[in-house]
Amino acid sequence: MKSKYLFSILIFSFLGAYAQDATTLVKGIRANLEKINDYEADAKFKTEISFLKVPDAVVKIYYKKPDKIKIKNQNGISLVPKETVSISLYSLLNSHYTALDGGTDLVQGIPVRIIKLLPADENAELVLATLYIDTKRLLVLKAKTTTRESGTNEVELFYGKFLPVGLPDRIIFSFNTEDFKLPKGVTFDYDDGTAKNKGAEPGKNQRGRIEITYLNYAVNKGLSDSLFK
Repeated sequence: MKSKYLFSILIFSFLGAYAQDATTLVKGIRANLEKINDYEADAKFKTEISFLKVPDAVVKIYYKKPDKIKIKNQNGISLVPKETVSISLYSLLNSHYTALDGGTDLVQGIPVRIIKLLPADENAELVLATLYIDTKRLLVLKAKTTTRESGTNEVELFYGKFLPVGLPDRIIFSFNTEDFKLPKGVTFDYDDGTAKNKGAEPGKNQRGRIEITYLNYAVNKGLSDSLFK
């Protein structure tokens, strides 16, 4: 009986240590993101949705901590699903959650730790977030978010010349298009494989993809809240 009791204590201690380690790791990521209050960036914006013909564009992206984001396309409208909060990982980490260790993996050929975030509020829209973290550089290379309304969305982040400021060179989003709706009054060429129809509704069980390649950043310039209205 004593041996079973001792074994249980060891197991819970082991799991507790892993949970604490996961929490510490996520706190390190958040501490780095805390340094970025806002930014303005020029970027190339590419949208791939099977039933829409959306031209590539050069856009302005504005961000202000914790969750203000605006994407401006002078030549048209850029489509960004509301679930792409991972443009700002800080908005994802700026909430109450329990961090659990999910093991290890490889992303972009780099060893990563998998950390799962469970929201403290059981009624929250976010059901689960999974982070793939490069522990040596304290960078999130990939994140998956599962929400009640839109299923699972994924973002992968690639770092290079903007690494000194802790920001990615390129981001690729993958998201569900089942509940995708065109903005009111907006039409694009719709392609169902046989003909083109203006303003048609998207089909079901498809994935969309958005790729953002950053050309430059202007960080911590003190962007006004009015810019995001």
